[in-house]
Amino acid sequence: MGKTINLTLRVWRQKNAQDKGRFEEYDAKDIDTEMSFLEMLDVVNERLEGEGKEPIAFDHDCREGICGQCGAVINGQAHGPDGGTTLCQLHMRRFRDGQTLIIEPWRARAFPIIRDLVVDRTAFDRVTTAGGYITVRVGQAPDANAFLIPKPNAETSFEAAACIGCGACVAACPNASAMLFVGAKVNQFAQLPQGAPERERRAVSMVRQMDEEGFGNCSNHYLCEAACPAEVSVENIAKLNREYLRAAVFSRST
Repeated sequence: MGKTINLTLRVWRQKNAQDKGRFEEYDAKDIDTEMSFLEMLDVVNERLEGEGKEPIAFDHDCREGICGQCGAVINGQAHGPDGGTTLCQLHMRRFRDGQTLIIEPWRARAFPIIRDLVVDRTAFDRVTTAGGYITVRVGQAPDANAFLIPKPNAETSFEAAACIGCGACVAACPNASAMLFVGAKVNQFAQLPQGAPERERRAVSMVRQMDEEGFGNCSNHYLCEAACPAEVSVENIAKLNREYLRAAVFSRST
């Protein structure tokens, strides 16, 4: 065990999408600094349930920084104060004894609140369904050298594919833009020969769906990159714009 700290939590509570919502204050006492942030919420919830009160609803799954399910804004920062870190990887040693933490859900029109800190992120699923896949019949797994892919292309694709779809980029952006997410999903395929047949259609379809979901436009604040736990680069946004322009030119020439 590490040392223990006492905190004051101001947590957003909202029963459902129709509820107005409000902040409620709780004491988090004797919190072990070796706990993760989600483990701290577990402790607070156990105490609330012991008092006959409703526990705080929050998203979580693997708690290993892989699934992208967890997410909340802590004192104005998506996933909290540490860079390159999901909420489940954030440890309580990052906070000071006696500190007040303001905990909110992702704030975006495209991410409606379901309850408390839980938001509906199925907009990302619909954007992915619009084009984040390949339909080429590849059969069995080919030999490693069957498709010769330049190393820079392979690395760029791999870095883009690191996106876990948590939505922190949207929550951090003043415009609630999903450009970093969509850019990563488009570029992970655009760099590979398997993604070439649908390259133009993919860019147009995913951008169109992104707009239909109500996400805002990028205005170069770079807060998306700062909040991304996978540290996906904003270069993917520039590449998305190029892919979209390429698709427009391609469609005019055919």
